[in-house]
Amino acid sequence: SDFDVSDTKANNEAAPTVISPEKQAASMADRIAAASRDMDLGRMSVDEELDAFARDVSQSELRNLGFRREANPFGDDETPRKEAFALVTDAMTCSACGANFQTDDEGKPGYLPPEKFDIQVKLSKVEEVQQLQEKADSAEWSPEDEIEWLVQSEGGGEGGWEGGPDADAAAGIDVNAMAEEMGLDLLELSRKKIICKRCHGLQNFGEVDEKLRPGWTEEPLLSQAAFRDLLKPIGDKPAVIIAIVDLFDFSGSVLPELDAIAKDNPVILAANKADLLPSKMGQARAENWVRRELEYLGVESIANIGGAVRLVSCKTGFGVTAMLEKARSLADEMDCDIYIVGAANAGKSTLINHILAKNEEKKMAVKFGKKKPSHASAHKGAVTASPLPGTTLKFIEVDIGNGQKLYDTPGLLVPGTLTQKLTPAELKMVVPRKQVEPITFRVASGKCVLVGGLARIEIVGDTKPFLFTFFVSNEIKLHPTSVARCTEFIAKHAGEMLTPPLAPGPERMEQIGEFESHTVDIEGAGWKEAAADIALRGLGWVAVTGAGKAQVKISVPKGVGVSVRPPLMPFDVWEATARYTGGRSVRKSGKSKSGKRRKGVGRR
Repeated sequence: SDFDVSDTKANNEAAPTVISPEKQAASMADRIAAASRDMDLGRMSVDEELDAFARDVSQSELRNLGFRREANPFGDDETPRKEAFALVTDAMTCSACGANFQTDDEGKPGYLPPEKFDIQVKLSKVEEVQQLQEKADSAEWSPEDEIEWLVQSEGGGEGGWEGGPDADAAAGIDVNAMAEEMGLDLLELSRKKIICKRCHGLQNFGEVDEKLRPGWTEEPLLSQAAFRDLLKPIGDKPAVIIAIVDLFDFSGSVLPELDAIAKDNPVILAANKADLLPSKMGQARAENWVRRELEYLGVESIANIGGAVRLVSCKTGFGVTAMLEKARSLADEMDCDIYIVGAANAGKSTLINHILAKNEEKKMAVKFGKKKPSHASAHKGAVTASPLPGTTLKFIEVDIGNGQKLYDTPGLLVPGTLTQKLTPAELKMVVPRKQVEPITFRVASGKCVLVGGLARIEIVGDTKPFLFTFFVSNEIKLHPTSVARCTEFIAKHAGEMLTPPLAPGPERMEQIGEFESHTVDIEGAGWKEAAADIALRGLGWVAVTGAGKAQVKISVPKGVGVSVRPPLMPFDVWEATARYTGGRSVRKSGKSKSGKRRKGVGRR
């Protein structure tokens, strides 16, 4: 016969093992019985071969199977991973303002005491090793990285940190052993947030040395030229721009450089502090007003493809989610990052803090089922936000997932803004933090209203009485008086009855400098709606209502901008009519949302 036995043997060896149906059924029954016992006993058992593999497998074998070692097994990176926003920091940069840490000069940004600076230097070495280890696990390993890896790994004994080069390649450098040798407690350090001396003063006391305040110092790192140089490259690449403006200081917060920064990129203009407007303000009306004002100011980039106007509150989060969704959608289409730009103190850092805090709340909710009562203060000041202009000094990066980054940028000072002349304590009074309660005075010729000691609004000539509705912070004291005695009154009561400025009043008035006057003519539109707003840059605005022609004189510190514009809230004058009792002005009482009569709310 031509039949070959060796071929039969080979064919038999290659044939798969066939298990009879009876054995399959018995095996399945055993597995079901074992699973039932595990459920009853609250345990889990596995096949002996799999159990042996789990005990004996090496890290290199796990890597070959696609597993990666978790850097922080007790951290927040539970699976399945959800999209999260995370502040991107490094050991040698202040996460709150973006300045590089240094220990040479307390009068410069980024200062740390020597003992804290030394710790950050050591942490930076640990970070370098962690980054190299991440590269070793990826496809981005280069010859230069290999050399750096060998240099770093020589510190742990004859062959590296744990048994020689082969062990280093297979298991990576033991970061904990490295940190321990340096005298670092990584767990304890992870609970602390190290920020520079300047940010510490701003976050905890609201104060900063004049040498470290943009606009008040000659320090090159804090100059407007340095900030503009940082922003220039944004327009040279695809980017989505979120431009923050302050509704209560619109002309003082729209960047003259916005078109140059954005170029052809889409601009989403976020009108901040919408929550502080009186509740009857219509959102559509406000957005249309913003568009008209931008057109009048010559801002063209808002018309770029993808551009939009949104009313938001960076503090409460009103409108923020929808705005970010639009920005991220545009960034996905363009395959680019998002940049937040705006004038100093417009609310950029407050927006970043709100985003990070909300993300932290979501993680806590997943972990504990509800928000912990103490959590609100735990995330305080991830990025420094302060009434003082210019708290952010360099780009601050936030990872928003899907390969996208969100950048907080330094704020630019808009010329002619009153806030540049005020102290930190005075700024807290001038910048609105609660819903503004507009207040209206009837002002006749020869009379005026003092806006603290910072501005004076009066009717001049033969003008008939007009109504002036003040939209300024509730902390500013308004005082109607006669023009003849106002100069004497300011000199006597500035810093006391008239605030801001704060005491010592006469000294602060001298520091603020001499006043200059502007006279404008306003044609009234009748008693049912305001004819125009008079905007006081950095302070707020005054709506003017009446019949006929009004000649209005506005006195402000020299250099502070004053402008006349269409009214933002033309129909709110009668909701805010006040009576004056000699020592204070009191808003007319009205009904609350519940329908109950409420008492007049005044300003002492």
